[in-house]
Amino acid sequence: MIEVETQLARVLAEACPLPSDTVPLAAAHGRVIAETVVSRYALPPWTNSAMDGYAVRSEDVASASETAPVSLEVIADLPAGTAADPVILPGQAARIMTGAPVPADADAIVPVEATDGGELRVTITAPAAPGVHIRSAGEDRQPGDALVSAGSRAGAEVLSALASAGFGRIKVARRPRVAVIATGSELVAPGEPLDRGQIPDSNSLLISSLAVEHGAELVDVVRVSDEVAELETALRGLASRCDVIVLTGGVSMGAYDPVKELLSPGEQVRFEKVAMQPGKPQGFGRLAAPWVDEGELGPLVFGLPGNPVSAWVSFLVFVRPCLRALQGASTVEDPKLSAHADVGWRTPPGRRQYLPARIRTTDAGVTVSPAAARGSGSHLVGSLADANGYAVVDASIERVQAGDVVQVVRLVSDVDARL
Repeated sequence: MIEVETQLARVLAEACPLPSDTVPLAAAHGRVIAETVVSRYALPPWTNSAMDGYAVRSEDVASASETAPVSLEVIADLPAGTAADPVILPGQAARIMTGAPVPADADAIVPVEATDGGELRVTITAPAAPGVHIRSAGEDRQPGDALVSAGSRAGAEVLSALASAGFGRIKVARRPRVAVIATGSELVAPGEPLDRGQIPDSNSLLISSLAVEHGAELVDVVRVSDEVAELETALRGLASRCDVIVLTGGVSMGAYDPVKELLSPGEQVRFEKVAMQPGKPQGFGRLAAPWVDEGELGPLVFGLPGNPVSAWVSFLVFVRPCLRALQGASTVEDPKLSAHADVGWRTPPGRRQYLPARIRTTDAGVTVSPAAARGSGSHLVGSLADANGYAVVDASIERVQAGDVVQVVRLVSDVDARL
């Protein structure tokens, strides 16, 4: 068997970043920024008011109080969006709204709550120190300051910053084009009645949905039987249209394993036993001729186990980092957290365990427990509905005891996360 790190290194060595596209900001959500971006504008672009109130000369109101208010002439009304810059002489003020540019002659804002709200004259009952309630131009960013690093994901906050800094379009990595092939003569479409020996094809939905959640453009989802000819036809139809093809099932040592039978010759796709549970049988490689034209770069191919939990773990450990690397993401692996085990559970000897888990944050800290009542099992697909992450238990640990510190990964979709 090989180690997880060895298999992952092979995957990432082939996952070269894809070309970039320039798209409107509204179309960039969830995409990976392909270049470091610097601000075009000062942020904020002009010195503006942080409050509704009155722009004043601070020395005019230095002595203002409830018992000795100061009265000033109101010479202008400044709503947000105005370009006006009225001259404010001693003894004068301008009524101003939040976000409106502060007149050059004013150095303080008196909130409306400290006034009588007058329109021709205003009575002020509190002093205002120089600079109070004023947002200075460029205090957040100056033109040319770094704004977003290449490899960052364009979440809502990043898009807001880019728009504020003067951008309407941005260069992002092209989405990896992914196709999913579920193999198995026992598979039937979800919702169809089952005959003895048949099971619903949950892997198609599982893997295609995960791929989209992690930045992929879904090209096609195909279900094939265990007939090698049927799989070959599907692969030939997809090879020129995809960057990545993910197959589930048919990769172990059984008599009806078409993926391994079809792709093992020539070692375009290598099949390995990886020291992990679940997910020991893994296939990975890149299609070349005769699947694609001579000299063309064929798609990356993953051969994942057919049991749903094994396919889920395998996607998260190998396919997800690949999709991130293809998009040029600055981070391809998820950070691990430390959690305390709520209960004990068994671990497989000699293999690293990836256990679907419920991860909770309590007043006492982060805790973890198996998502399935029966603990670990590659067939326990119902437990995935209760999993919000997974525990990673080293191969050297014989059993997790209640209270043990365990490494966990909390799942977050790349659509909602910035890397």
